[in-house]
Amino acid sequence: MKQLGLRSKLSKKFKVTTNSNHNYLIVENILNSGFIVKMPSKAWVSDITYIQTKKGFVYLTTIMDFYDRKIIGWSLSDGMSTNKTMLGAWKMAVKNRNIEEGLIFHSDRGVQYASKKFENVLDSYKKITRSMSRKGNCWDNAVAESFFKSLKTELIYGTN
Repeated sequence: MKQLGLRSKLSKKFKVTTNSNHNYLIVENILNSGFIVKMPSKAWVSDITYIQTKKGFVYLTTIMDFYDRKIIGWSLSDGMSTNKTMLGAWKMAVKNRNIEEGLIFHSDRGVQYASKKFENVLDSYKKITRSMSRKGNCWDNAVAESFFKSLKTELIYGTN
């Protein structure tokens, strides 16, 4: 690498950013990290990450189909409310993929996912089973966390 003038990109240390200190609905982790998906729209995973800019933070919310690891919905916002994060990403996701019977929607326990507003949206479909990571366990949402780590390492950090 030195002879070619190449250097590796370094990632930053993981920092817990989920606000799970709330009184909203918390559901069991039924997805589990060993879950295998053989068809589209059987399991979607979602997460929110912070991205620092010169003008402050923006928040990227993604929804990924576990089957092909494709981002099917996303939202970039300047605030952390359910309206600014989850609802925009959700609307895009349902336009891009059909919701199949028995879809598992997995997330962390963040207030945006547990809020009554988002609970009502998911309940309106009547085909969706919810799943949430265990408290303080980033490994339960490793697919989404891994995507954010790659995105930040390759496109955000270390670009001068």
